[in-house]
Amino acid sequence: MSEQSSAGAEPEDGRLGGEDPPWVFWSRALSFGAVAGTAVGDRLRASGTFRMSDVDPDSTPGLRGGRRAAERDVKKHQDDLFELHQRLYAENKRSLLVVLQGMDTSGKDGTVTHVVRNLNPQGVLITPFKAPTPEERRHGFLWRIRRRLPQAGDIGIFNRSHYEDVLIARVHNLAPPTVIERRYRQINDFEKQVARSGTRIVKFCLHISYDEQRKRLVDRLKNPDKRWKFNEGDIEERARWDDYMSAYGLAISRCSTPEAPWYVVPADDKAYRNWAVSQILVETLRDMNPRYPRPKLDIPRLLKRLRD
Repeated sequence: MSEQSSAGAEPEDGRLGGEDPPWVFWSRALSFGAVAGTAVGDRLRASGTFRMSDVDPDSTPGLRGGRRAAERDVKKHQDDLFELHQRLYAENKRSLLVVLQGMDTSGKDGTVTHVVRNLNPQGVLITPFKAPTPEERRHGFLWRIRRRLPQAGDIGIFNRSHYEDVLIARVHNLAPPTVIERRYRQINDFEKQVARSGTRIVKFCLHISYDEQRKRLVDRLKNPDKRWKFNEGDIEERARWDDYMSAYGLAISRCSTPEAPWYVVPADDKAYRNWAVSQILVETLRDMNPRYPRPKLDIPRLLKRLRD
């Protein structure tokens, strides 16, 4: 389901603080969908003790009017996202990091395509994290992540991320349990530092059902134009579905924090998936409220020069 995780140098990279991660203190706080409010982000934000079974992958929380309404809203979001990103890019003080995780066929690539078409291409950095290279293995698991963080004004999109090192690593026993536990804290400390540096973090878990994944894999086999996406190993990984669901639930429980919240998006319905992701990004950027710079210019003098 996931690319192979890092298994090289471990302790220093990412260990940025000594305090306990937030989940220790609020593990029995609000769970998925329990936050009051009408914003889609409020409905899909996960916190506290979380299980993937808490979310119906075929549900459409917050959407009224079905597919037509979703497609209509998505078109509206296109202009909103471009304008908000343009302001972020011009402001050149803060950035946004979008993290995408999910089982194979959950729609990570499709979401990237959907999101990017609505942004200023000058300020977008897309990173599809694959199996770590030999050089990356010589460093801690967060080393390669740091190198791809967005600069001020940019939006960075991670297609898979540092979470592979607590997902596939747990499912395939690529690291001892004590190392996995330590990584949760390292991730929380790392994300807190990134947020304090001016980067807003939004993490999406695209949640599909076991049956929907089978349908999409069959579609890849039957459609000649999609066969290039098929990996026979995906069939073998399906046997570990429950283990992955457990690993995702643990990662989200440990690492959905105020600084870097997880949003669990039901993704069986592609139209809803695109609607929810774009809506949450609009909500996030509106909350950031980037503003165009107001440089001090002698407008009359400059206009006079242009008339000469």
